[in-house]
Amino acid sequence: MRKILIMDDDEQVLSLLSRSMERAGFAAATAVNGREGQRLLEKQPFDLVITDLIMPEKEGMETISYIKRQFPEMKIIAISGGGRIGPETYLPAALELGADMAFAKPFAMDELLNGVRGLLNE
Repeated sequence: MRKILIMDDDEQVLSLLSRSMERAGFAAATAVNGREGQRLLEKQPFDLVITDLIMPEKEGMETISYIKRQFPEMKIIAISGGGRIGPETYLPAALELGADMAFAKPFAMDELLNGVRGLLNE
């Protein structure tokens, strides 16, 4: 079973994404920020990471950079509502840092799942 790590500081988003990934046949783990996500990545392997970009403690851009340095083959999907200036500013930067796909919140769950399946060749 493919393992997905989901990082977001919004508990409702974490719960929704986790349940959706598990219903789609994936194992899901969650973290409320990049620091917690980094600890999980160091303990166990994951096939894909979904990360919010605006989070406390360790935000998504820094987390994407870390993942690309430590786990260069890891697939990454960036998600963002954009905070005060909008996702159109953050999402292109996430792609530049190495995210494979980017989605602005709110997004259609079927589009995200199709992205996950495509990145994992399923």
